[in-house]
Amino acid sequence: MEIFLNFPLWASLIAIFFAQFVKVPIQFIATKELNWSLLTSTGGMPSSHSAAVTALTTGVALEVGLDSPIFGIAAMFAIITMFDATGVRRQAGEQAIVLNQLMADFQKFVFEAKGWQNKPEQIKRKELKELLGHKPIEVFFGGLSGVILTLLIHYFLFN
Repeated sequence: MEIFLNFPLWASLIAIFFAQFVKVPIQFIATKELNWSLLTSTGGMPSSHSAAVTALTTGVALEVGLDSPIFGIAAMFAIITMFDATGVRRQAGEQAIVLNQLMADFQKFVFEAKGWQNKPEQIKRKELKELLGHKPIEVFFGGLSGVILTLLIHYFLFN
């Protein structure tokens, strides 16, 4: 049962849950709408992916040191993950916005042309996920929360 003693793993998992949970009050402050679906969604502030990989990297650094090859692997994994969150995944989200607008326009045309007014909207279309990636500020704060949270956990639980 050594897995229960794996500090970098647990710090990373805690960082994911923290980042996902904190999205709800941040969104509520910004929009005055309580959206519990953010607990399981991708995208948004802060980035849970960034929080997880920076917590993992910080935990590895605290456990084995900065000169360890394992730290190097964790650091490169974190850099690639955060780069991907602001690059490829964000672009996919922006394309989803355009595709959803095209679908909405097409649905309006079909509605007007063929009288689909009797069918529920859910049957007509299913929207693509637009909030896939992160803005750079979301990745930054996700990463920062992962580092800070891991340092706090290590200080209070392992000292």
